[in-house]
Amino acid sequence: MTDEAIEVFAHAAPRIRRVAVDRPWAWLAAGWRDVTAAPRVSLAYGALIVVITYLLLFLLLQAGVFWLVLPLTAGFFFTAPLLAVGLYETSRRLAAREPVSLARALAAYRRNGTQLSFMGVMLGLLHLGWIRLALLLFAVFFGVGFNPSWETLVIKLMAPSAIPFWIAGSAVGAVLAALVFAISAVSIPMLLDRDVNVFVAVATSFAVVRENWPAMTLWAGLIVAFTLFGVIPFFLGLTVTMPLVGHATWYAYKDLVE
Repeated sequence: MTDEAIEVFAHAAPRIRRVAVDRPWAWLAAGWRDVTAAPRVSLAYGALIVVITYLLLFLLLQAGVFWLVLPLTAGFFFTAPLLAVGLYETSRRLAAREPVSLARALAAYRRNGTQLSFMGVMLGLLHLGWIRLALLLFAVFFGVGFNPSWETLVIKLMAPSAIPFWIAGSAVGAVLAALVFAISAVSIPMLLDRDVNVFVAVATSFAVVRENWPAMTLWAGLIVAFTLFGVIPFFLGLTVTMPLVGHATWYAYKDLVE
């Protein structure tokens, strides 16, 4: 890298703030304020995510591969940061006292669209990688030709013999999820908010997680918990938990990056 390139990168890279370990609770509180400040937009956005999820489930059922629901649901953590772009935009508009609407939220992808697309490709490849690994784990533990009905899948996964599968799957998923979290913790809100490229955004996100690892560990755990609360009631809870975490992520970014 030339001296000029280093200078440009250093100029483009923002400063990172250090925050207290309990700071994620303040982000959640700010996110909830935005949910209540723009309930129609926030809840409609969350409901749209649920509708898209149901459509995907229907397509899997029609294709006879409904068992893929398990790896795809686990992989929701890979795509959720990008799906929440409209929520970040709504929080940005609320802070700037600009009008908000579902149409404006959905149009947010046009802001810095090229770099957001690059980020989407990156997360999409990681999601596909996770699915391939999940298929490999299914083949190793249940047989190469494993393509069961939903009822058979539930029986197999609830059996004591499936414990090694759960351990291996959880370990692999945790490693990939940690990587995705480090990449996307603040990068996508940053791409929406600033005229930067995906490399600067991802590098900033990594630096934020490294410099604030206690707070970011708590934040990652809260994201997992709220996502599970949303998924368990047959995905209906995402109507609320998705907007809450999405808005809170915007405030995390604004708090952590100068």
